[in-house]
Amino acid sequence: MGGIFINVSDVIEYLFCPRFIYFIYCLCIPQHEEKRYKVLKGRELHEIKKKINKNYLRKKLNCVKKEDSIYLSSEKYHIKGEVDQVLFLEDGTAAPFDYKFAEFKKTTYRTHKFQSILYGLMIKEVYNTEVNRGFVCYIRSNNQVKEVKFRDYDFEKAIRMINEILTIIQKGFYPKKTSYNMRCVDCCYRRICV
Repeated sequence: MGGIFINVSDVIEYLFCPRFIYFIYCLCIPQHEEKRYKVLKGRELHEIKKKINKNYLRKKLNCVKKEDSIYLSSEKYHIKGEVDQVLFLEDGTAAPFDYKFAEFKKTTYRTHKFQSILYGLMIKEVYNTEVNRGFVCYIRSNNQVKEVKFRDYDFEKAIRMINEILTIIQKGFYPKKTSYNMRCVDCCYRRICV
């Protein structure tokens, strides 16, 4: 695997459509997400939340200590990313906490779940502590917080996805596109994806 590190956001792109990885890493065609409204608004709100919630501990989540805006990386899994908060809980475990500029609609999005799992994987390694859940705060649903429980198979699936992404990058493998054709309608690569 060498010194290749992927970002947590790469796994999110992979979940949306595996070909994103090919276009970004193998063909070096950026998606220019910095031009997308929701991305910009999300980043702006993250900065505001960091300042407002500086000393706030989430007692309802049994949080006894927290760290804000923590850059994590794992040489073991070849992944890196910045989690909004690492919560240390009364039961001796730790948990990732992530803000999302999104609405909660009956269930936690798969991408949000795996983002939380990947942060959890790195928190386990970096802090050498048990991580069995994460939290996602949906800003557009009045800051509603949802718990995401982690199982061993969730971590195993996340590691498999990381390895699949690394294979695409290292071998220049052209993966199958998403099976959800509606995702192609607004895709920045739709004109070159065949």
